[in-house]
Amino acid sequence: MHPAVERLTALIPPAGPRRPRDWRSVEQALGTPLPNDYKELTETYGGGVFDETIWLLDPACPDEDYELVATTAERAEVLVNLWQTEPIPREIRDTDARVIPWAYVEDSGAYLYWRVQPGQEPGDWTVLFNEGRGPEWEHHDTSCASFLLAVLTGEAETEHFPELPAEEHQFASNDDILE
Repeated sequence: MHPAVERLTALIPPAGPRRPRDWRSVEQALGTPLPNDYKELTETYGGGVFDETIWLLDPACPDEDYELVATTAERAEVLVNLWQTEPIPREIRDTDARVIPWAYVEDSGAYLYWRVQPGQEPGDWTVLFNEGRGPEWEHHDTSCASFLLAVLTGEAETEHFPELPAEEHQFASNDDILE
């Protein structure tokens, strides 16, 4: 198990058994393999929200707003339109890199993306935070699970999660929220 996922499970014990996903179909739909730490997170917790703040997108969620493939398509369209009026983040400008969302921030319009560079292994993808209601993009040279852990524990070098860390950590599953 990825060390950050292992630490997360100690911090926030998962509520149920592992939730296998059809990764082959998901990766085919996205046109790329996905990082193992994300797969472990999703299979360990399922989709849902950490500390009432960070929503983990899940390729098996029946609600498009929380489903990885649908959100990826929606965000790609939004960003194409956005980048006609706002600058493309320097971390992907002048490259063939792209972004794929893996989480979003409750009530903010902010998304967490992977920075996907051609020829790069998914385990080497890093995190880009977009504030959503403004032009700021913030790069974090770490994996999604490591970034999530750092934000939840207050160790992340970012000012975009002022309500974290929470005094008590929790995970609310889409299974419970979206009934």
